[in-house]
Amino acid sequence: MSHYIGAIDQGTTSTRFIIFDKTGTIIAQSRLEHDQICQKPGWVEHDPAQIWRNTRTVIIHALEKAGITGNDLLGIGITNQRETVMAWDRHTGKPLYNAIVWQCARSDDICRNLDKVHGKNCFQKKTGLPTATYFSGPKIKWMLDHVPAVKKAVDDRKALFGTMDTWVIWNLTGGADKGHHVTDVTNASRTLLMNLKTLDWDKDILEILQIPIDCLPHIVPSSDPDAFGKTHAAGPLQCEVVVGGALGDQQAALFGHTCFAPGEAKNTYGTGCFLLFNTGNTITFSDHGLLTTLGYQIKGEKPVYVLEGSIAYAGALVQWIRDNLGLISTAPEIETLANTVKDNGDVYCVPAFSGLFAPYWRSDARGIIAGLTQFATKGHIARAVLEACAFQTKDIVDAISRDIGQNLKLASLKVDGGMVENNTLMQFQADILDTQVIRPKITETTALGAAYAAGLAVGFWPDTLSLKKNWQVHSTWEPDMDSSRRSQLYAGWKKAVEKSFAWKRSHPE
Repeated sequence: MSHYIGAIDQGTTSTRFIIFDKTGTIIAQSRLEHDQICQKPGWVEHDPAQIWRNTRTVIIHALEKAGITGNDLLGIGITNQRETVMAWDRHTGKPLYNAIVWQCARSDDICRNLDKVHGKNCFQKKTGLPTATYFSGPKIKWMLDHVPAVKKAVDDRKALFGTMDTWVIWNLTGGADKGHHVTDVTNASRTLLMNLKTLDWDKDILEILQIPIDCLPHIVPSSDPDAFGKTHAAGPLQCEVVVGGALGDQQAALFGHTCFAPGEAKNTYGTGCFLLFNTGNTITFSDHGLLTTLGYQIKGEKPVYVLEGSIAYAGALVQWIRDNLGLISTAPEIETLANTVKDNGDVYCVPAFSGLFAPYWRSDARGIIAGLTQFATKGHIARAVLEACAFQTKDIVDAISRDIGQNLKLASLKVDGGMVENNTLMQFQADILDTQVIRPKITETTALGAAYAAGLAVGFWPDTLSLKKNWQVHSTWEPDMDSSRRSQLYAGWKKAVEKSFAWKRSHPE
């Protein structure tokens, strides 16, 4: 009898394989980092062959640590860095070019030309996304225009495109001429190529970008026992195991938090922050700087949509304080330093190092520390750094409120990521939102979400209600700030944000 579910977490800096039991407890895991390739300023690539080698290795090592074999797994789930995309030869399985990473800005000219020719954010009403280098479609267009090997393979009908979930699943299920060429709705929704209503590739957008549809993977639900195939017996598991689910990393975290009801939300505090708010089966287009995207889809059920707000600098701001300013030696020390003062002393830090993301989308903004007086100490700066994460999250929650009106209200915020161990930050987050903040016992929420999607598909867990029962609280922070103080602090933040605007004018808005 199979007692476990495995989850591949293919991230931006590393790949992990984690084995879970029925309670969602981690039995074993293994992790390997891969290279970050930067050929030019603003360019970021990964070696897909290295990532697949690492995926094989972490699967083997995790099974060895757990003292089990592939036959002890009932299913496998996949979660992945979103928007990173690549091309490979369908007959040889060899990459035609390095994977172009979500952070890479090389498709900027393509995006600007789309806006110029077809109108600002011309695909947003179909895809829910602005025209931005962030997304996969313009990266595919760049490869077609600039990489002869990719263009020739397309012309010869040998090329396959896919995000990293597709690449891993294709190799897991047999590879060259055998592998399943599929992607789930969440990853497809981050390409700027999928129509949110039809859940299929939009032929008009493909024609504009000149991307052949037969090179793209088949779009399937996020949790489905039949859509992704089975692992190949010659692969790292050495047996056939159902690949039951796949989700982009932020949607996997939403699933891992069991945010299945409209109005439920999660925020991941990592290098940046990503807040996803469940809007149910309704597509809610944002007029206030948020992304409309897929949350997940279970086979046989309607898709669930979300509003998403992304923040570029959260944990990365703490790293900057540590590495560039030397105010702390280790990241956890920032909480101790922040607690040497009772408040921020009217000091605010706006981390717009490369512009501001949601809900402002101001590429002309630059980072500032505002409100400095002779009274200010490094403790005030440390507190301002922590509070910046919470203020930016409030910006997103306020944008959600403006988009949905009174139809849905944020009752609580479920949180994960490295910074949730910072009690000072979490309490301030609850205070400034005037909302309960909840941290789960199992912090590997992204991998857990992939495991849940796969386990649900193969019957390891019977339904989403059982997953809800599985979810357990570690800590809860209740708001404890009067409304006048909250308003005063947030007004100061908004003033500081405005001061960061129009700093760099190389591309006027």
